[in-house]
Amino acid sequence: MKYFPALLAFFVGVLAHPLSAGAQPSNPDGLVYKTGFSTMMKLGGALYSQLKPAAQEFVSSQPISIDVNLTPFVRMLYYPEEPRPIRGVWISAGFIDLVNRVAHAKAIDGKKKGYFAAYIQQLAEENGDKELKPIPNQTDPSFWTDRMLDEQASNFNSIVGVVVGIKLAHHYLGHYDKYKDKLSDAHGTPPPIENLITPEEWEEAFTKGVRTALDAGCMVEGVIPFYEAFEKMTKRPRWAIYFLPEKANVPKMKKDMERIQKLFLMGHE
Repeated sequence: MKYFPALLAFFVGVLAHPLSAGAQPSNPDGLVYKTGFSTMMKLGGALYSQLKPAAQEFVSSQPISIDVNLTPFVRMLYYPEEPRPIRGVWISAGFIDLVNRVAHAKAIDGKKKGYFAAYIQQLAEENGDKELKPIPNQTDPSFWTDRMLDEQASNFNSIVGVVVGIKLAHHYLGHYDKYKDKLSDAHGTPPPIENLITPEEWEEAFTKGVRTALDAGCMVEGVIPFYEAFEKMTKRPRWAIYFLPEKANVPKMKKDMERIQKLFLMGHE
């Protein structure tokens, strides 16, 4: 089931609480993440606002729409409309859960070394057919302090900003249009664009997406471990392709992100 941004007001009573808060009934004392769908919507608007006018012509002003699928993914969204198509991304409920958990596990690792590595092993076994398992020992109260959740939120913004920024770049760089016939959902779930693009196209979208995320206030420290998590898996879950081409060079991506951020902080365009 999918919802475009224009329909969200109608569904707010149904979706707002579980998706915007990332509700997890088993959290201690009913605690939930402060980050979720509503946070992603705000980030989507921020990313759009940082695009150059020529790029904005290819992306909807609110580029994020929700798919309540439990499989973690961010897919290309294209819908024919007048005077111009709706272009953006579908984010799944599973993606919200994924980012919340990865961001939290990385924050916890600063307090409990080895925690993130253990979570990566758990994550590698998730097939995406059902809701992701909670993070290990999630009821530990020390995992839910304000300081811990602030770091979790920073990691969350970093991951979402870069991942969505890259996907939007595929629209305004013309990659979606190039593979449009193969990306149609007329005959079922379309393949990830990461299965179709060339290494050069990935590199181009990656570079643009990282810079757009930085312009929108999302630093790279949180997203680097997100990508490294997939690299460290002996076997990646099938849904990992939505975030990283199979042959992407993660160590190079890390160096590139650090370089781009350094130039950004120095004030270079």
